[in-house]
Amino acid sequence: MLIDVHGHIGRVLPDRREFVDVTNLIAKMDAWDIDVTCILPLSEHPEGAYLECNTEDVIAACARYADRLIPFCLIDPRYGNRADMDFSHLLEEYTARGCKGLGELLPKMDFDDPRCLNLYRQAGKFGLPVLFDMQDSATGYGLRDHFGLPRMERALNLCPETVFIGHGPTFWAEISGEVPRDNRSSYPEGPVAPGGAVPRLMRKYPNLQADISAGSGHNALTRDPNFGVEFLDEFQDKLMFGTDSCKRSDVHIIWMTVDLIGDLRANRKLSTDALDKLEWRNATELLRLNVS
Repeated sequence: MLIDVHGHIGRVLPDRREFVDVTNLIAKMDAWDIDVTCILPLSEHPEGAYLECNTEDVIAACARYADRLIPFCLIDPRYGNRADMDFSHLLEEYTARGCKGLGELLPKMDFDDPRCLNLYRQAGKFGLPVLFDMQDSATGYGLRDHFGLPRMERALNLCPETVFIGHGPTFWAEISGEVPRDNRSSYPEGPVAPGGAVPRLMRKYPNLQADISAGSGHNALTRDPNFGVEFLDEFQDKLMFGTDSCKRSDVHIIWMTVDLIGDLRANRKLSTDALDKLEWRNATELLRLNVS
């Protein structure tokens, strides 16, 4: 069993030929032996408008392949522009319609902005983990934080009932205790130094998990191979397989993550139990999935 907790459909801008519809996604899943994919909307907030796909699109697509696809929902924390905005009417509807998580959350806001904290807390009350993207760049998208991730730690403290699923270049750059100031929103190279914020916070907070998707996750686990295996082993209860593929032509990103798992299993770098957790068991437990 292989569950991808980070999948997408939709039309990517500006190249509108890069359209991934649900049949294309299923074909890619079959080609790479992925049994179930969680589909994450993006276009509820303007920073995600590069991929034309909202919660309604996701729910409709998943209804066509209910045994293969799991919907996530998305709400912009700035909706209503108040730190006490009540999102319960949306969360109640989305959970009733089968949504199992909230994300991909990537507004250009501070991680601990009061409006974000408000949304995190309410998602937690409805049992929805929050999958976020973090990028430390002046333009583009992604939640923002300082070196060492103090804003994220504040959110973990203030929202103990909410499970956060870490993702994105800045999140994974902080796996190391030495983070290049000019390369915090990309893929730092070289050995991982002790004292990284991500390992520290994952040890300290039970409500922090992560997916290993995209180039950022792959780079974090392969830039220092021995450390990567040790990290996967230590946090085997908190990590989940994902691809983050969002283009019709984008097969390399799938190959990287599938190949990484295959290498770990073929060369017995992790126990069978740890690999099962990474491939499907952790996602099944966290998202309360009825799969077999």
